[in-house]
Amino acid sequence: MIHHLKGREKALEPFGLTGRRAEWIALASLHGGLFTRSQLSDWFGMDRFKTLRVVQFLTRRRLAAEETVGDLKVCRICARGVYRALGAEGIRLRRITATEVAMRRLLSFDYVIEHPDLPWLPTEAEKVAAFEALGIGRSAMPVRVYRGAAAGARRYFPRGMPVALDSGRAVFVHADPGYGTSTALRSWRDRHQRLWEALRDQQGLSVEAVGVAAGAKELKRARTILGNWVGPAPTQEANRQPRTATAVRREIARVENAIRGRDEAVIDELGGLNGCLHRLVEMKALLRSGLPGGMIDGYSVWRSSRFAGGGI
Repeated sequence: MIHHLKGREKALEPFGLTGRRAEWIALASLHGGLFTRSQLSDWFGMDRFKTLRVVQFLTRRRLAAEETVGDLKVCRICARGVYRALGAEGIRLRRITATEVAMRRLLSFDYVIEHPDLPWLPTEAEKVAAFEALGIGRSAMPVRVYRGAAAGARRYFPRGMPVALDSGRAVFVHADPGYGTSTALRSWRDRHQRLWEALRDQQGLSVEAVGVAAGAKELKRARTILGNWVGPAPTQEANRQPRTATAVRREIARVENAIRGRDEAVIDELGGLNGCLHRLVEMKALLRSGLPGGMIDGYSVWRSSRFAGGGI
C-alpha cells in the first residue's frame, strides 16, 4: 500500500484498473502525468511484451496516449475522468511539446517511484493545504501569476516538483533535465526561500533538498550548489539560534522593542538589560557573518539510471 495515495487508487475501478495497476496510474497521474515503458516495466518487473500489453490496454481505452516529444517516447495519461476520480482535476492536461518539460517531469516521477514511502504531497492543493495547516501563509509559497486568457490566475508550486512533509522534516526535490547552467536551480531556491525560512524558524522543521539528474555534469553541479546552502553541523548552542536573516532581524526587533517598552518578561528572559545588550551584539554579529547555519539543513543528490544514457 502506498500511503500518500490515501486509497485514491480505488476510485479507478470503473476504468478497469485495480490493484497495483491502479496504484501505478494514480501515482503517474498525480506526479506529472507521464511515464515511460522502462519505468512501467521496472515497477512491475515485467518483460517488454507484457509492458506493451499494458500500454495497449491503456491506449485502447483512451486512458493514455503514447507520444513522442523530441526523441523521447512517453505515455501521457490523458483521460480527464481519471484525474476527476483522483480529485486532481486542476492538473493541466495540455500536450507536452517541450522535451525539457517532459524530462523534468519524468525525472521527478522517477525519484518518487524509487521513494514511494515518503509522505509526498502530490497536488498543488495538498501542498498549499499542508503548509497552511502549519500556519504558513500563501505569500511564503512559490507562485506563478498568469496573464492573457487566464489573467490573474495563480498557481502555487507551478513546476510541480515533488515535496514531502512529515512532523519532523520537509523534503524538496529539484529535477534537472539537462540545463546548461545553474540558473534554474538558483531560481528554484529563490522561489522557495521564504517557505524554507518559515518551516525552519516558525515550525522547527528540518528542510532537506534533493537534486535529481540523469547526467554526471548536472549531478556534480547540484552537489556543489546544494552543499553550499548547508552550513556546518550546528552545536547544541547554535541550535537555539535563529537560522535565517529574517529570523535574526525579528529577534533584533524583539529585543529592541523590549528595551524601549521596558518589557519585563523579555528583559528577565535575557538576563536583564546587560543580557539584552549582549543579545543585540550577538544577533548583529550573526547577521554580518552571513548566517553560517545555512538556508537548508541537509541535501542529497540522486542519479536516474533509467535516463543516464539520455534515451528512454
